[in-house]
Amino acid sequence: MRILSRRDFMMSVSAATLAAATTKGFSGSHVQRVFVASGTPEGIRSFDWISSSGDLKAAGIGAEISTVDWICFSPDRRFIFAACEVDSFNGKPTGELASFRVAGGKLEQLSGQNSASKGTCHCAIDHTGRVLISADYGGGSAASFRVTDGKLSPLVWSEHYTVHGPNPDRQEAAHAHFASFSPDNRFAYVNDLGGDMIHIYTFSPDTAVLKNAGAYHSAPGAGPRTLHFHPNGHTAYAMNEMASSVDVLKWNKADGSFTRVDTVHLLPPNAPLPDPKDAPQGNTGCDTVITNDGRFVYFANRGTDFLYSFKADPATGALTPMERTGTGGKTPRNFTLDPTEHWMLVADQNSSNLAAFARDTATGKLAAKGKTVDCPTPMCILFA
Repeated sequence: MRILSRRDFMMSVSAATLAAATTKGFSGSHVQRVFVASGTPEGIRSFDWISSSGDLKAAGIGAEISTVDWICFSPDRRFIFAACEVDSFNGKPTGELASFRVAGGKLEQLSGQNSASKGTCHCAIDHTGRVLISADYGGGSAASFRVTDGKLSPLVWSEHYTVHGPNPDRQEAAHAHFASFSPDNRFAYVNDLGGDMIHIYTFSPDTAVLKNAGAYHSAPGAGPRTLHFHPNGHTAYAMNEMASSVDVLKWNKADGSFTRVDTVHLLPPNAPLPDPKDAPQGNTGCDTVITNDGRFVYFANRGTDFLYSFKADPATGALTPMERTGTGGKTPRNFTLDPTEHWMLVADQNSSNLAAFARDTATGKLAAKGKTVDCPTPMCILFA
């Protein structure tokens, strides 16, 4: 029997107290299906989520499709789209974009199409549900597809980026990493980690063709990885992977451009680097979660593997730091709030586990420790 230290005891008590507080008012055992993209041949795994207790239970394979980096819902939540980082598809050296019908908690594949190049790591669908954009990290490219009744057309537009940043190890070439759409659905964005920029496009929901409308440039070597819009409709957060920082941006509705308002650093000054054996990618920023009311924002950092909680001004999006919380594993690839926002779920890629942390909805505080469950190479979490 292990004897708990005073610190471990206090952390356990704090976690239990927070869990009890945040689940107060829940009754029964509502079960919800959760799909998890997995970097394995099985592709998409299914879990049952019990919000009253914060438990995840494995429910088998959702879809056997190899090496899924990302999954997203159509706006009507009838279809799921997947970005697959395979080396070849249909005899061509590209990744795969796939679509599925969601029926009774199960997935039925509808279509599969070639991406623009290798390293397909992300996809996003516009607010009408008619345009899907993919990003290829390895090939430094992006592509768009028309969507009809959940089925993907062959790509209708693509661009291969050529600009690269000053870091010879990470920015030897362009690396498209993330696609997104503006709140009013007039603009599309592709984050290019290798080129230190966010490409800006106008697009047509009818044709799915993108047209260049400029770019936002980060600091040299920052490596902008993801882009998330605040609910206030005029603030966005660009996560800089290589700099472990976040650019707080003002979104300009007229032309879709961004103006940097602030940069928030996730690491303390002179923070020690982790052992490369434990974290080959080093200390790197990863992803962003924003509460529905816009009062709290969370950022994930890999290497030292933590979530950083911030209070946010709902009107301006300005950030005030709260605290860092360990993710319960190694390499938080993706994380998300459950629909009640009483729990934060984390996909720890390199330790092959999911972790669920109780969350106080009034204060935004996360429990110090979470409940964990095994999941091979989890990459993205999606609540059905």
